[in-house]
Amino acid sequence: MKRVLITGAAGFLGSHLCDRFISEGYYVMGMDNFITGDKKNLEHLTNHQHFEFIEHDVTKFVEIKGTLDYILHFASPASPIDYLKIPIQTLKVGSLGTHNLLGLAKAKNARILIASTSEVYGDPLVHPQTEDYYGNVNTIGPRGVYDEAKRFQESITMAYHRFHGLETRIVRIFNTYGPRMRLNDGRVIPAFIGQALRGEDLTVFGDGSQTRSFCYVDDQVEGIYRLLLSDYAYPVNIGNPHEITIKDFAEEIIKLTGTTQKIVYKELPQNDPLQRQPDISLAKKILNWEPKIDRAEGMKITYNYFKTLTKEELFKSEHKDFAQHIKK
Repeated sequence: MKRVLITGAAGFLGSHLCDRFISEGYYVMGMDNFITGDKKNLEHLTNHQHFEFIEHDVTKFVEIKGTLDYILHFASPASPIDYLKIPIQTLKVGSLGTHNLLGLAKAKNARILIASTSEVYGDPLVHPQTEDYYGNVNTIGPRGVYDEAKRFQESITMAYHRFHGLETRIVRIFNTYGPRMRLNDGRVIPAFIGQALRGEDLTVFGDGSQTRSFCYVDDQVEGIYRLLLSDYAYPVNIGNPHEITIKDFAEEIIKLTGTTQKIVYKELPQNDPLQRQPDISLAKKILNWEPKIDRAEGMKITYNYFKTLTKEELFKSEHKDFAQHIKK
């Protein structure tokens, strides 16, 4: 049985990856320090014979006993509220954490896949974004701690690939959604659905003309799985190229939830990307991958998941005014 280590295992994407690899017959070791992850995301795996959980901070030395075939590094704050509240930890997990895991992969002769992000493109001047675009990033802006952590992560990964001959893969993840997302973490979908379920007006930053492209989690996991098992060492965009404005998306949420709230507008946070759409030509070519689940279907599943949350979970606020926080 092949063995895989998944860091950030208690997070949204990490927990879904644990499920996928177990279903494919792997022995999965999940690692997390719960700085942003949620134990509830892994409760269903507690007694699974092919799952082992290790509570650990990857910015500290990582040691795994026995053989190791694959590493998937998904440990990182991924929402704006998280990386603005814990900027140093965000930089450390992208640098020290990645260095530690690359060293482990080298020691174990394991293949490693690094979770990068569309945020490496910053506020793009090229649209849609292709893997050969270098990006437009403010290194000292409030979002720079996340953007630069991921850009460094890509650089050190390629250095290990070129210098040590390490088997590496890099996935650039675009906006992903689905069950197990955290409510009120600053990301568009849980923010809108949370506001709708609480009977609040939906908050749109800027005039709502900025765009996003949303990929359902099962499609995202399929792309990641195929990339890991491919022979391609360079970054690959995995996301849904169907673009929509934030204003139009807010109206979709109001229709989906059957609520009567209106849309209210607030100042656009600094360096918030105005356009986000992946060019997935490379993923189609080398992975034979493209998303299968349309937004209407994926959003219905996601909304039904959020409706199961308790009243306490629904009204828990991780930050009351994201716009004010991002300016600090």
